[in-house]
Amino acid sequence: MQHLGDEGELSSEGEEEEVEEELVDEEESDPEDVVEATPSRRKRKQQEEDELPSANLIVETAFDAYFKHNSTRSRTSANIFSSLVPPLTAEEYAEAIETSSKGPSLKPIQPSILAESSREMLFVRFMRELAEGFNLLMYGFGSKRRVLNEFATDHCSKHGHVVIANGFQPEFTLKDLLASIERIPGVLDTDLTSTTPETQSKRIYNFFSAAGPRRPLYLIIHNIDSAPLRSPKAKSCLALLALNPRIHLVASIDHINAPLLFSTSESSARKPDVHAPPPAVPRRGFAWLWHDLTTLAPYDFELAFVDRTSITGAHGGGPRKKADALAVQGATVITETAALHVLASVTQKAKKLFALIGAKQLESIEESGVEGAGEKDLQQFGIGYDMLFTVARDDFIATNDTAMRSLLGEFKDHGLVVSAQGTAGTGEVLWIPLRKERLVAVLKSLKDEA
Repeated sequence: MQHLGDEGELSSEGEEEEVEEELVDEEESDPEDVVEATPSRRKRKQQEEDELPSANLIVETAFDAYFKHNSTRSRTSANIFSSLVPPLTAEEYAEAIETSSKGPSLKPIQPSILAESSREMLFVRFMRELAEGFNLLMYGFGSKRRVLNEFATDHCSKHGHVVIANGFQPEFTLKDLLASIERIPGVLDTDLTSTTPETQSKRIYNFFSAAGPRRPLYLIIHNIDSAPLRSPKAKSCLALLALNPRIHLVASIDHINAPLLFSTSESSARKPDVHAPPPAVPRRGFAWLWHDLTTLAPYDFELAFVDRTSITGAHGGGPRKKADALAVQGATVITETAALHVLASVTQKAKKLFALIGAKQLESIEESGVEGAGEKDLQQFGIGYDMLFTVARDDFIATNDTAMRSLLGEFKDHGLVVSAQGTAGTGEVLWIPLRKERLVAVLKSLKDEA
């Protein structure tokens, strides 16, 4: 028994020695080895996480892709078509139009609705709709001026007064329209407290709303979507007149966004009965009936006031807006022939000043290395007024500021020299609104004359 007990004591003592040895080994082990074991385990854990299926990751949806795409800045090329194509001269334009009109295979396309028989039925329908208290709004591709003028002459003039307004003209204003209506006998009999368009509109409305027999007014407005008639004041005055039962409005639109000018309530408003007493507070609206009047006719008369030889010659505002557009964009509205006519009537000093501006402008274009600089890019090649005055004084062209302004005034009046304020406080910048090839030809003509 004792032998067994001794063996148990010996085994227990052996176990204690083994435990002590393990503890000593752990104490003698380097602490750095223990610290280094942690990153390796983290690395293995990271590798295991990377090997997880992609289903646990956030996937970009179609909505995220849409907003991500629209948040990036779009890149637009500066090489626009209008800046790469040189404009035609007046002679080249006239020759091209004449040649195309004489072509045997080019026959004008006329819609069937504008045939002689169909057009007469269309005009009768228009008169019936106007008599029922609607106003007519014509849309469609092509000039509608000739058709509407024919309708006003052949039908409207037989039933009442007719006033035709050319809203596409740059000098057209609402005051011109109201002044034309006031030429109708009897309208000016009522005195006004003021001469504002709103007061004039109310006087016209009251005149045609008065009791008793009175001839109606047929108001034909070409391009009611023009810039002078888009303002809230102009729309308010026209909306007042349009709901008068004795005023019939026939208008045309050509702008693609023109329907946005009229709200639903304005378009769906209806006129009161002609025999009913006028309301105490007149309603405003247009009571439109829309008609597709596609004629495919060219806009020759509507574009008569712009430079048709230039792609960027058209504009959408009055004379002041046109001048601002010239100053900002440098649009070419003068041809080589017109420039030579102006230069033929100025003094020798003025010609030298023009040649100086043109030479500096050509020099800037050559230094920039820009090929085919268009009308909108000419301002960057202009010369500052201070620098121009210094060079002109050294060449004995103008010895003081008054003489310099006098020489430039003639060119500015004819659009031969354009000025605008430069960026970053650089002062006034002047340039000639002629493309490089046209300007070279004009300067060559001046040099040959000298």
